[in-house]
Amino acid sequence: MDFLHPEAAAWLGVAGVVFMHILGALHVIHAVMHVRTSQGTIAWVVSLITFPYVAIPLYWLLGRTRFSGYVRARRENDDRLGKLAEKMYQIVSIHEVKLPEDDAFSRTAKYLGGMPFTDGNELKLLIDGEETFRDIFKEIRAAKEYLCVNFYIVKNDRIGTRFQKLLIEKAREGVKVWMLFDEFGSHKLPREYLKKLREAGVECWPFGTNRTFISRFQLNFRNHRKIVVIDGKVAFVGGINVGDEYLGRDQKYGEWRDTHLRMKGPTVEALQLVFMEDWFWATGSMLPLTWEKEVEAANQVAAVIPTGPADTGDSWQLLVAEAANTAREKLWIASPYFVPDEGVMTALQTAALRGADVRILIPERPDHLLVWLSAFTYYEQAIPFGVRIFRYHQGFLHQKVMLIDDRLAAVGSANLDNRSFRLNFEITAFSPDAKFVKEVTEMLETDFSRAEEAKVEGFTHRPFLFRAACRIARLLSPIQ
Repeated sequence: MDFLHPEAAAWLGVAGVVFMHILGALHVIHAVMHVRTSQGTIAWVVSLITFPYVAIPLYWLLGRTRFSGYVRARRENDDRLGKLAEKMYQIVSIHEVKLPEDDAFSRTAKYLGGMPFTDGNELKLLIDGEETFRDIFKEIRAAKEYLCVNFYIVKNDRIGTRFQKLLIEKAREGVKVWMLFDEFGSHKLPREYLKKLREAGVECWPFGTNRTFISRFQLNFRNHRKIVVIDGKVAFVGGINVGDEYLGRDQKYGEWRDTHLRMKGPTVEALQLVFMEDWFWATGSMLPLTWEKEVEAANQVAAVIPTGPADTGDSWQLLVAEAANTAREKLWIASPYFVPDEGVMTALQTAALRGADVRILIPERPDHLLVWLSAFTYYEQAIPFGVRIFRYHQGFLHQKVMLIDDRLAAVGSANLDNRSFRLNFEITAFSPDAKFVKEVTEMLETDFSRAEEAKVEGFTHRPFLFRAACRIARLLSPIQ
């Protein structure tokens, strides 16, 4: 084959460059119309114009802010899920509580999550992995009909093997077992692990994003939820995945600080519906779950609020901002990551200026370097306004907990970062129950006693190269 004439090759190269820049300009139009934050839009526009060869494929992988396909699978757009949602509401309607007119946050949470606040619930706060896995395994062993399991991370280690064996045992007893795991979070899970589950009759599916041609490029979305439902009667949500590090067995992280929640009552019905939606997306099939039963367990009020990139707005970002806007006495948030966007930061600053005791509890040691570095850059925006930042130093802190005044507490899977605001499917349980709020308050007081309050100088007096690395990491916050 003859080589191209040098002049023709030159013209071909110029044409290729022009084509890529035209293609980049077309992507700029899409970014301007669809990227939801001004910072993200500016970053993509500059990148697509300057380096279209690199930016265009990255935009397809990371630039999308709506999870195409899942929206069509949700209960309001599918007749079968719609009927299930209606059935769930009929069952729990007798327990739905009328929210006070002045409780703006709870009303917002109900609207954004589409789930009611109900009484008749029983809540048990589970502190750290030992207590959490002890309760989860106990309830799984007692299962008679079915198990619904959804974890972001499942590992093939000691606790992961115990988990696998228990699911296999229940499946062989005739219990229906349905397991979801995130395709990205559990990417190291061996095929052999899943093969053993499937051979025993466990239906396990990855929550992937590539079911259609368009969605195959949506690699930036994750199912970050942790849900276990047993026989439609008991459920678990929180921050703990299936891995040895969550029991403090990883030498890199040491002691692992986390929080989970066991629930009984009407909220279990709502959690079943969320799992059903996720399962329907992953498999295209419905599950024969039990819905007709007595749901009352105790007398605690609670709601489970699902959020994610299939919502019409940035639901978790709005909820955190509303929590700050409605806090009058205190707003305590524990999260492994502190990378707030402009709206949340403004709300936190305003709450602190208003006189509320605003505290953010984050870990001293990192598990993801970029988000750990990014957090330092917010010292200058937070601390001078009265927002207090605490670094937990007794091991690694991974819990996702919120306390609003002495009137509402939350435990779930959502972090204080862009990924949870816009890219992850999350689930959070909220309760105004006085007993539960008191338990969360006492737990957080203990956590703060094991933390050191940060000062602005903790960033400004660091070496130049460290501060530069933090600034660069923050620029990448939309895709961390």
